Amino acid sequence: MENIKGELIENRVVIWSIDHARQLFREGFYGKPLGIPKPKGDDFSAPLILDLIEGYYLVKKGRLDVYTVDGNDKRRSVSMKEMVSICRKEYAHFDSKYIVFATLRDKGYVVTPGIKFGCDFAVYEHGPGIDHAPYLVQVVNPGDMLTATTVVLYGRLATTVRKQFILAVVRLKDKSVTFLAFDWWRA
Repeated sequence: MENIKGELIENRVVIWSIDHARQLFREGFYGKPLGIPKPKGDDFSAPLILDLIEGYYLVKKGRLDVYTVDGNDKRRSVSMKEMVSICRKEYAHFDSKYIVFATLRDKGYVVTPGIKFGCDFAVYEHGPGIDHAPYLVQVVNPGDMLTATTVVLYGRLATTVRKQFILAVVRLKDKSVTFLAFDWWRA
């Protein structure tokens, strides 16, 4: 299977080939087709836009080659070192977030940005358009200050949108993650 090519444009990776865009989306619901908020399957005719963390993950998995185009329309490959540097500039606590993203993806979950829910990730068991994301994940490091109010706010938000709130505690030293799920009960 040939590697898919993606162009790095600011903080996104664009898959211009429609066939490759469909293939990558079909393989794991990676990215979003441009201009299609909720695609139904891989029947779309638009470039695929990958979040940087997805692009980095696919590069590390050997599935994606990323390039940039200079002012003279010449392609230049983006190295892993350059890619991680860009990711660290774009994401606060990138290393922790990437460990959580990769852990969940490697376990078969579909992980999307959780910005519209006010958290790091929305996590699907099957994929967008197939099911709703049952989990909202916030990444924290040991020693991060979490107040009771912060945890309650996350929990209330997750309950309001009928999702389970999960704290992903990352230990960078050994690249491990502990997931703490919160259930909210009415008395």
